[in-house]
Amino acid sequence: MSRTWTIARRELASFFDSLIAYILLVVFLGVSGIFTWMLGSDVFLRGQADLQAFFGIAYWALYLFVPALTMRTLAEERRSGTLDLLLSRSVSDWQVVLGKFWASLLLIAIALACTLPYYLTVAWLGDLDHGAAWSGYLALFLLGAAYVSIGVYASSITDNQIVAFLVALTINTCLHLLLPFIAGNFTGVAGSVLEFLGTPQHFQSMGRGVVDSRDLLYFLSVVVLGLTAAEINLAKRGLKGS
Repeated sequence: MSRTWTIARRELASFFDSLIAYILLVVFLGVSGIFTWMLGSDVFLRGQADLQAFFGIAYWALYLFVPALTMRTLAEERRSGTLDLLLSRSVSDWQVVLGKFWASLLLIAIALACTLPYYLTVAWLGDLDHGAAWSGYLALFLLGAAYVSIGVYASSITDNQIVAFLVALTINTCLHLLLPFIAGNFTGVAGSVLEFLGTPQHFQSMGRGVVDSRDLLYFLSVVVLGLTAAEINLAKRGLKGS
């Protein structure tokens, strides 16, 4: 576990050293702030004290930003040859994968924490449903974790950051847009299964303040599947012994 956190701290520090963290935070806060308070805010246009406008734009922001954040996690290590060196120092594939995962997820958590003034402002302006607000934040965190695991997997299959970005974005698009669209063309069990496999149903449910065990299980399953696939990919390529 100590090696995992060492890798995570190093990766998180590299985000800030390379300005990636600052760019992500500025863009995320800028976009979410503009759409929350200036373009379509529920608070000012409908007179309702909630954070639905913020959750809606943050949902789309994570869909686009997380692949850009994670594309370098393993791809850059492979390109520079530092991954081989790292894996030769009695560090397991799992420790590398988890370290990269936690570093990216911590940066997302920092970004979400920076939006807490939105929560405080809306709570001051009106009668905010605090349970729904915190449920929405939990949904964003879990969605971010799911997309980070997908991004780490995508970064494990190539040494090209652009390819890693496109692979992660493609998988995200399937979960974010394609599966829900296809589900709309089916009825019965098939439609329900396809809808369950997409992210919107689970995110929207939690965004309304409903924390269902099925939604938690969905996001955790995506995380486990993505990280397991990344670990298997490292082991399959024989990186540890190269």
